[in-house]
Amino acid sequence: MSDSLLLDESIRITSINSAKYDRVSRIFASRDDLSFHLDIHHELFPCFEDDTLQLVLASTLSLDGRKDDEATGWREAVDGEGSLADGFDYVCYGKVYRFEEGGENIKVFASFGGLLMYLEGPHKRLSNLRQDYVYLLLKK
Repeated sequence: MSDSLLLDESIRITSINSAKYDRVSRIFASRDDLSFHLDIHHELFPCFEDDTLQLVLASTLSLDGRKDDEATGWREAVDGEGSLADGFDYVCYGKVYRFEEGGENIKVFASFGGLLMYLEGPHKRLSNLRQDYVYLLLKK
């Protein structure tokens, strides 16, 4: 895993809750020692129970790992310049607003424009998520 990829996992959706909002669903997924909850816009990225998703959390979309300019944040790719997002179906940019450490596990909370993510897992796998901003990338 390169330095810009903070987490790269294949996860299985265990349940979906679509009851609260018209276009947003909360997906619940897991893999081994990771527990994952994410609000997604289900019209843009429809998914179903038992689907397997590739989940990537990254510090930049640049293929060479070059960090984004913090003053300007995300920028549109220049013509001919590839991006990590090119290989994914659903991409969000958001802020890690809470990071809880206790015992063996870490809990990470992030907001992607109001769509929330909760991730819990072992310290060894999630400690590098102590970032201000992250990209969330998903594909089936």
